Order: sequence, then structure tokens, then C-alpha cells
Amino acid sequence: MNRRDGLRGGGPGRKVTLFAIRCRGYSARTEQSYGYWVDRFLAFCRDGGVGQDADAVRAFLERQVVAEGMSPSTQGQGLNALVFYFKHVVGTPFGDLGEFQRSKRPRKLPVVLSREEVRRLLDAVETAYRLPVALMYGGGLRLMEALRLLVKDVDLERRQIAIRDGKGQKDRVTVLPERWRDRISTHFVEVRKILARDLELGYAGTTFWPALERKCPGAPREWAWQYVFPASRLCVDPSTGKTRRHHLHETVLQRAVRFAARKADIAKPVGCHTLRHCFATHLLESGADIRTVQELLGHSDVSATMIYTHVLNRPGLAVRSPEDG
Repeated sequence: MNRRDGLRGGGPGRKVTLFAIRCRGYSARTEQSYGYWVDRFLAFCRDGGVGQDADAVRAFLERQVVAEGMSPSTQGQGLNALVFYFKHVVGTPFGDLGEFQRSKRPRKLPVVLSREEVRRLLDAVETAYRLPVALMYGGGLRLMEALRLLVKDVDLERRQIAIRDGKGQKDRVTVLPERWRDRISTHFVEVRKILARDLELGYAGTTFWPALERKCPGAPREWAWQYVFPASRLCVDPSTGKTRRHHLHETVLQRAVRFAARKADIAKPVGCHTLRHCFATHLLESGADIRTVQELLGHSDVSATMIYTHVLNRPGLAVRSPEDG
């Protein structure tokens, strides 16, 4: 969905909310999510004949838990959306909600594969998708960070990958796996051919931010701004009518990883984010400093990185089971 389409649907509350989000440079996914939650809240107030205040927010969030059994992360997402709505759209923050029914957030350890299991998984991934999957493990990339990589963000000489506008609108630098460096060089040759063919047929290049394209109209056709993992099909930009090439869709990689896990006979729940967990855990197992791992992952707080110390082969002291004598 093009970002402009969000302003065409929904009521006035949704439109004003999306405009406020866009003015603050939030991601398209945040824009879509917040708009959805504001729509639901306004419908709740309208159907229940209640005003838009803290009591209504509390009742709305409680209903998600009691009536719908909503997960903690989903309830938290709704709360964040309403905090934004009241602060930046209504203009009156609702303050402390006090006590209300919250979803209980279970403390779960991340699923981590052994190094041998990761190798089996990578060998089982379809050849066409093996490189982005390998970068998610080798550089600790999130799924969308891997798919949104641009050619200019991959530094083959310095063996680095720059993550632009990652989670929380933060940039960071992570490692480029030496093992896949030559494979990326070969892959770039194929991507250049795709770009040359698109330009020869008169297409508009890669999908691009409208504001940046106004400043740099030729950028979508330049090599540096192409996606490292372009989609196999072209798309039409609904706001301009131009035919462009977007990045590979996330569901393609998600399916490829799940299928590879079954093919490799890995008896663990494996998804794309599992590879990021493996990256962090294997670095700590190798003796990497936790602050370094924190920076590579892009965590704001080291406490988020500390979870991986609990899944090491030997957390804390080298404790032996009493059964081993």
C-alpha cells in the first residue's frame, strides 16, 4: 500500500492521526498500525456512546483482553497508538490510566539453533533466497532490514553493512560475513542486469520516497539506490502511475526459512528472527563483549541484549550437572 492511500480511507480522526504521524517521520508500518487502532477506538467510543477520555481508553484496552484474549504485545501496541493520538491529535494526554486489566507478558527465552543447525538450515534454503537468509544470521539483521538494504549500504571493502532507519529510526553498522562476500559481488552483477533491463524498457527504477525523489529526481534509476534483493515482479506506484521495482516481499523469505527448517529436520520453531537470536548468542559464546553485541543488534538498552546470556551453553559459571559426577 502506498502511504498516500492511508489518508483516503477512514474518518476524520484517522486522517488527522495519519497526517500527524507522517509529519513526525514515522515508518509506513507504524502509520498503518496506529491508524488501525485509532479507528477501532473511535468506533468503540461511538458505539458505546462514551467520550474520548482516560476512562474510555481503559475500558477499550480491557475489552481487548477480556473479550478477545489479546496478547500483551498487541495490547501494548494499541496503548502506544492511543498515547500518540491523545498527545499529538487531541492535544490532551490522558495521563496515568491507573489499574486496568492487562495481558500477562510471559518471560520467554528466544529459540536458538546450534551452529551446526544453522549450517543445515542455510544449506536447505532455496538458492535464490540463501543470501538474504545468510545475512540475517551473519549480520544480525531483522527481516525488513535485510529486505530494505540498498546497494550503497553494503561496503564490500570494509566488510560492513549499514542499517538505515532501523527499528526506532536508528542507524547502525554491523558486520558483513566474509564467507558471503564473493557471493554478494556475484549477486550485484545480476542485480545490475535487472536494472539495465528495466531502464531499457523505460521503467522508473526502484520504489522511492516521494519527498526525496523531488530533490533527487534521477536517484531511483541510479545504481547506488537499488535494492540489494529486488522483487521478481514490477509494481505500479498508485500515486504516480509509474512502473517500478520494489524489494523482495517478506512472506517469500518467511516461507523459505520455514520450509528449509522442515527440510533440514530441525525440531525447533524456526523463523527469520531466529537467525538474529543465533547471531547474538553465537557471538557471546565466542567471547564477544556484550556491549559490542548490543551495538551490532541496535538495542537501546543492554538489558535487551542480556536475554541471550540465559541461552548460552554455559551461562554464568561452568556448572556441571550432578548426574555427570
